[in-house]
Amino acid sequence: MLDHIALGILIFAAIVLFYGIIVLHDIPYEIAVHRKHPHQDAIHAAGWVSLFTLHALWPFLWIWAMLYREDRGWGFATGKQAGTPETDLIQELAELRQRVQQLEDRAGPEPRADRGT
Repeated sequence: MLDHIALGILIFAAIVLFYGIIVLHDIPYEIAVHRKHPHQDAIHAAGWVSLFTLHALWPFLWIWAMLYREDRGWGFATGKQAGTPETDLIQELAELRQRVQQLEDRAGPEPRADRGT
């Protein structure tokens, strides 16, 4: 009787361990799905490959999945809000025009060269 109980516990432990490893390797994929990562399928496939490479890829998959967030993308933006390129260029042009105007005001009227002689 105890042999059957021990065998049942052994089989149960093997099944839990097997599915536990699969669930563990799907964590980066689940993070990618939650964050709406653009490379979800690649992370999922690499998670399965990581099972066969003795889990060597798994920490890198975790980092890859954690790098992207839907609200800020990859997070490489400088501290200011990133707008569209057109609005950034318009703002930069307005700032440059203002600086040129300030420099011209400081310099005063330009002397005109006499071109008639």
